[in-house]
Amino acid sequence: MTARLTLDPAFAIGDVDPRLFGSFVEHMGRCVYTGIYEPGHPRADADGLRTDVLELVRELGVTLVRYPGGNFVSNYRWEDGVGPVGDRPRRLDLAWRALESNAFGLNEFMRWAEQAGVAPMMAVNLGTRGIAEAAELVEYCNVPEGTAAADLRRKHGVGQPHDIRLWCLGNEMDGPWQIGSLTAREYGRLAARAGHAMRRVDPSIELVACGSSNADMPTFAAWEATVLEEAYDQVDYLSLHHYFDPGTQDEASFRASAVRLDGFVDDVLATADHVRAKLRRRKRINLALDEWNVWYQSRFTEPEDRGIEELPPLIEDDYTVTDAMVVGNLLISMLRHADRLTVGCQAQLVNVIAPIRTEPGGAAWRQTIFHPFAHTARLARGTVLRAAVTAPTMATGAFGDVPVLDAVATCDAGELTIFAVNRGTEELAVELDLRAFPGLRGGERIELAGADPGIVNSAAAPDRVCPRTEKMPALDGGRATVLLPAVSWHALRFTPEEKP
Repeated sequence: MTARLTLDPAFAIGDVDPRLFGSFVEHMGRCVYTGIYEPGHPRADADGLRTDVLELVRELGVTLVRYPGGNFVSNYRWEDGVGPVGDRPRRLDLAWRALESNAFGLNEFMRWAEQAGVAPMMAVNLGTRGIAEAAELVEYCNVPEGTAAADLRRKHGVGQPHDIRLWCLGNEMDGPWQIGSLTAREYGRLAARAGHAMRRVDPSIELVACGSSNADMPTFAAWEATVLEEAYDQVDYLSLHHYFDPGTQDEASFRASAVRLDGFVDDVLATADHVRAKLRRRKRINLALDEWNVWYQSRFTEPEDRGIEELPPLIEDDYTVTDAMVVGNLLISMLRHADRLTVGCQAQLVNVIAPIRTEPGGAAWRQTIFHPFAHTARLARGTVLRAAVTAPTMATGAFGDVPVLDAVATCDAGELTIFAVNRGTEELAVELDLRAFPGLRGGERIELAGADPGIVNSAAAPDRVCPRTEKMPALDGGRATVLLPAVSWHALRFTPEEKP
């Protein structure tokens, strides 16, 4: 099979926002405890932070981390996680029916974020709490001194404010599973009032309103419209969440999951822009895809079906080569919307549907999905370019006929990187037309593929699936042909010729 891919600098979409390559740490399963934090581990530092995990987080290239949830936040008292650890209460987390020790809280997270080199994205509880608690949390985090909450932070040993810029107004408040879920009108009014109070504490913060939990929600689009009608002037971003389950669709449809994400993002943007026109506002709302990933959700055991546990090992999915290709394709979709989709958080960072896995007291390793994320985060810089693609199609149950090739590119300081996937089951020859970029020479090719697309990495075989890097031949008149194996992800990097 043969496909054609043409690029031109005039096909610009927008600039890459580094915050697109964010992640998510929730008090769920083993994400925090025995994930990023494990006092007594051979690689733990003086604060109990696993340095082996920190090294992998830095390698992953994460720029932003959303915390502390997720469903967890809707029953969370942030005050439980600050102050002397010995004085902190043990609580029952209603989201996951787990015992929460509160040994790791806000200030521990901020120390971890500094070590990891990531910016925080903090969520407030609008499920069981409200306006006063949200404003007080901003005061604790961002006011230097001289108020009760700021001075409490200083008493807790944190002299300088955390200066957290990005805040989530609750989590998935449309979901009946959420503690304290609301109707769209109720939530929109609460978000507007909470946002107003939070901005009175710190006018410089950015606020994210909850959109639909996924595109299949019965209230989807009506929820977004109603929430924005109430809160448009107070918020900067609208969130959207979506997980892609291999177990609920035919395999070809799963391999084409990015088609669903493309449509979801387009629909949310259309709804937001409709409200903007209706309200006669100039400001445009951007999007935060602050939960996304492959998740074998059909295997998940609901919290009410389990007993109360401490550190239950929840949704520790093992990821295949196919899953990694899909994750790479979802990143392509996100870049394709970089003009309006400017914040992203892959869920979650460690152990819980995560690119990084750990064993308590033992090793940490990279899952297959680690690799497309890490290389996209490293190489996607500058301006995103739309790729003109002509390709054979494959039949899917969910989307009809879908091109087997999907791609996008970025251009920065004369360097061009193409991100591409072959989501078909046959090798694909791709003819590249880069004549609009004179002066490029051959560069580097990074490929993630496998003879068996179902293989995974594990503690015993952590590098069974890893990228292959090779040099690409020089372009011939701005053209080249590359062969993409079946079910594979690629980054093709071209650099400018060195001038004599």
